[in-house]
Amino acid sequence: MHQFDKDISLVQQAPSCFSTTIASNWGVNGIANGGYLTAIMANAMIKAGGHHLAPIVTVNFISRCIPGKADISVEKIASSKQFDRFQASLTQDGIERLRAFGTFSRTGQTNSARRYETGPPELADLADCVPIPPMPEYTVYNQVDIRLDPGCTGWMTGNTNNSKSEHKGWARFREERPFDFLSILLIADTFPPPVISSQGLVAWVPTLEYSVNTRNLPKGDWLKCIFRTRFINNGLLEEDGELWDESGELVAISRQIAQYKPMDNQN
Repeated sequence: MHQFDKDISLVQQAPSCFSTTIASNWGVNGIANGGYLTAIMANAMIKAGGHHLAPIVTVNFISRCIPGKADISVEKIASSKQFDRFQASLTQDGIERLRAFGTFSRTGQTNSARRYETGPPELADLADCVPIPPMPEYTVYNQVDIRLDPGCTGWMTGNTNNSKSEHKGWARFREERPFDFLSILLIADTFPPPVISSQGLVAWVPTLEYSVNTRNLPKGDWLKCIFRTRFINNGLLEEDGELWDESGELVAISRQIAQYKPMDNQN
């Protein structure tokens, strides 16, 4: 079994109640990665409802999750001819840490309308992109292979691009595994915050809310990804993402709202 599947696995305690163990394999400076946690929450909603088509999943991060035991309860909150909607709550030590909302299609895609007003990001060849190496405090990069386009890596050597907060590049698991809806929820949160491409290293960018809408399962081994931040004010920023497959098909769109603290404002 792939490490990702092991680490999002659940034990059903009741029809809509599950226990899980949050693993340390997907950490960002010791805190569980938000995309990984979102995959766990979506997995619980899928198991409770039996649906997995074209999910839209939004998670509110109420408090930090740490590696260890956790409990998840799921409730169906609405149902229609096409969609079932759920909410899920994750607790650790009796404290709610996450609240998630999921919308899952009950049927296959029957609407053939298709219009793209933009296309996948133009990326340098894989061989010319800059890999993010495995790091002890960022264990998510032990599991996910991210290759940044060299045009957005100036911050690594202290040269920022003041005109644009953008990261783009290629992504896949280090250990081969086909993409599914749950893994897409993870990948959409594995790139470094794009704000550091313009502002340099920052003190703190914790996610408050994270939402992913998956549209298609990808073809090919790699995802082509781009993430942008356009507005920083009132201590908040947004991160908008697009994930595309190698054939030029849109896979998912994402949005995060996060707090922002620059390096010179840590207190």
